[in-house]
Amino acid sequence: MHDLIDTLPPLERLAASYAPAATRPLWIGYFALEQRLADTARDGRDPIMVQLRLAWWRDRLGEDSAKWPKGEPLLAALGPWNPERAALVALVDGIEALHVGEKGPAERDVARVGIMAALARFSGGAGGGAVERAAREWTGLEPAPGSAPRLPRAMRPLVLLRGLALRGEGGSPFLRFLTALRLGLLGR
Repeated sequence: MHDLIDTLPPLERLAASYAPAATRPLWIGYFALEQRLADTARDGRDPIMVQLRLAWWRDRLGEDSAKWPKGEPLLAALGPWNPERAALVALVDGIEALHVGEKGPAERDVARVGIMAALARFSGGAGGGAVERAAREWTGLEPAPGSAPRLPRAMRPLVLLRGLALRGEGGSPFLRFLTALRLGLLGR
């Protein structure tokens, strides 16, 4: 698991650090999968090869985790996702639609909302509708009203992702870091 977290971008690494210990591996697995899929489908790659690689992931994630090939660290990390594999398959479809299809980011963003709902279920059903609303605001599928939805502590990584996404890329790195700390520690 440490090898996977070391490959994550700083924002995802920080977000995962605010997850409860019981669900942290699930967050890391999700972030690592999304990064691997985005790398597989990055611009400049042959669309046919992208589709073949994404089909491999779709096929693996569609099977029970007991049938997954051994030796792939990311698949091993995704093993606990077995009851929520459909959310991971939807992410593969969303990445494919983003990079190969014509739908743009909408399908990927809908899949991200599904991933957050699955993570909430793994956390004991924490948050329900508030998690979906926060995820839709994070992805830009829904405009954010004045107040942020109150999310349970178990969904603190989503609080951080949503809050930084709504603030945009502007501002100094130091202020973004302080904002990330505030969101992670206080949840608002």
